[in-house]
Amino acid sequence: MAKNLVIVESPAKVKTIKKFLGSNYTVEASMGHVRDLPKSQMGIDIEDDYEPKYITIRGKGELLAKLRKAAKSADKIYLATDPDREGEAISWHLVTALKIDPAKMQRITFNEITKNAVKASIKNPRAIDMNLVDAQQARRVIDRMVGYEISPVLWAKVKRGLSAGRVQSVALRIIAERESEIAAFIPQEYWTLDADFAVEGEKKPLTARFYGTDKKINIDNHEQLEEILAGLRDAAWSVTEVRRGERRKKAPLPFTTSTLQQEASKALNFSTSKTMRIAQQLYEGVDVAGEGTVGLISYLRTDSTRVAAEADASARAYIAQTFGPEAVGASHSENVNQNAQDAHEAIRPTDINRTPARVKDSLSRDQFRLYQLIWNRFTASRMANAVYETSSVKIKGGEYYFTAAASRVKSAGFMDVYSSDEDEKNSGNAIVRNITEDTALQLRDLKEEQHFTQAPAHYTEASLVRALEELGIGRPSTYAPTISTILARRYITKEQKNIYITELGEVVDKIMCDEFPQIVNVYFTANLEMLFDSIAEGKVEWKTVIRNFYPDLEEEVKKAHAELEHVKVADEVSDVPCENCGRMMVIKYGPHGKFLACPGFPECRNTKPFLEKAGVKCPECGGEVVLKRTRKGRRYFGCENNPTCTFMSWAKPSEKRCPVCGSYMVERGNSLVCSDEKCGWKEKA
Repeated sequence: MAKNLVIVESPAKVKTIKKFLGSNYTVEASMGHVRDLPKSQMGIDIEDDYEPKYITIRGKGELLAKLRKAAKSADKIYLATDPDREGEAISWHLVTALKIDPAKMQRITFNEITKNAVKASIKNPRAIDMNLVDAQQARRVIDRMVGYEISPVLWAKVKRGLSAGRVQSVALRIIAERESEIAAFIPQEYWTLDADFAVEGEKKPLTARFYGTDKKINIDNHEQLEEILAGLRDAAWSVTEVRRGERRKKAPLPFTTSTLQQEASKALNFSTSKTMRIAQQLYEGVDVAGEGTVGLISYLRTDSTRVAAEADASARAYIAQTFGPEAVGASHSENVNQNAQDAHEAIRPTDINRTPARVKDSLSRDQFRLYQLIWNRFTASRMANAVYETSSVKIKGGEYYFTAAASRVKSAGFMDVYSSDEDEKNSGNAIVRNITEDTALQLRDLKEEQHFTQAPAHYTEASLVRALEELGIGRPSTYAPTISTILARRYITKEQKNIYITELGEVVDKIMCDEFPQIVNVYFTANLEMLFDSIAEGKVEWKTVIRNFYPDLEEEVKKAHAELEHVKVADEVSDVPCENCGRMMVIKYGPHGKFLACPGFPECRNTKPFLEKAGVKCPECGGEVVLKRTRKGRRYFGCENNPTCTFMSWAKPSEKRCPVCGSYMVERGNSLVCSDEKCGWKEKA
């Protein structure tokens, strides 16, 4: 019998795949990468046309010896690393590290770890795709260049072991821009006006919202509202228009990596890293009672919504049998001409008949919740659209119109399986459905309400992933590690789900914007991603991209080093004496931002929080307002006399008082705004 060796990345897959292939196959794991660029240096030979200097990863020697021995005695070697560019590169590195005879080596990929998929891949091996390898090499080399060239500049400027990255620095820039938008936002006043009508035969009133005249009118202030109310006094009310119709809500697409991370954050409160960790477990294989170890979902790193024809047909058969033939949705164009080994397929269950209820007892709570989300979403994607009955009325009083609308589900379709917060079953006032143009209305009340526009929302992990995807920055496999990195570096912090930039993050972002504007340019970074795609498609030679990239980066780094040498200064001396030795304390940077330290270190190790004065007096007690940070690093303004004085403001206060209500004013962009939102007074700073 022939001896065959199959090499996968993760040891978790070994047990699952061994079960499918039989006794004449040996399955071993490479434990991820076996070769990489050295950590002690950039590892790229600039003089030799940017040739990478790969070395064996420390600690992998024993593993490689074991794999070489297995490879030597095997008749055929199947490299079954992950079906993406990184997996392709790992296979390529394995060939070199294990000194595999090319005649014995074959590359296989499978999008799901099931018996059919694994056996089909063995029957359809191929050569290593060097275009995919080169795309991964280009990404790795450029990321290494950015990190190893720019990070020393940050060390010189901020004096800490900080880091820069091609994607992480752009992600930080996006967050910083949102913080600036929020800080500069000035709330705008607007009003709503609702009319309650008594309808004959109905116990509850009909509520309609002010629309305008023939054109929509926005009510911007109280004076405008009073003018409208004056026009409605003694008005005769009548129904002028009734519309009945249907609205269809399309079934959702199955999950991609990005949409799974977003939905798991919203529905399950999972971080992006937690979502990917649990999805990896579901993909690699879980012990299911009565079945043994099986992979429950398809490959989790993808940006495609296409589905294999076999999986699509199986899902439609399941839906027809469970919910009836009418519940099956129209066929999807993305299912045409599927390649069984195509890495770009949506995230889906490997077997639609393996329902969440059936496997619940075999999964942890988090595994079950994520699997249920994936199963429900995929099943819903093959189901019929939801159909709503809609009703709307237009009511006239004087020269003004009010409108009311309602909808209810006529056919739930996919919502029998999957619905989000936006998928309301019924909405609006049900009375609308009974209104005709002959219905008599009697005005009961006009209800006015003042509102203020809200600042843009802080990013959450979910909305940041969506922004990165929409801007074309990074790829499915990079979203979670990027966010984890800037969290670990303490450039950002999370409070509940919201992301805030820290003082350290602000400093690093400013340096990157001042010294390396191209690196943090969103469009430049997105263009690089498109170039990586072109390399993968064989349209661009990978070193051409490197040759065009590095000289500009080198020039910026040289310029930054030269300028920084001129502006480099000693630690800033504060006006706070050290209570231990009497020296004037200096301002230093730590992982959480600025702090005060005694310059007599190491003889004197005294440190204390640095309270940066805002230059204004406390509006409540007259003490100094100082810039503070929450425990997680979010900036706010408080009184130095805390806890005696409890003054606190997210925006910087001004000593100027509001001329209308007397409240203190706060700075927002180039304006001063009354701190009392109900007042709404604003003026130029």
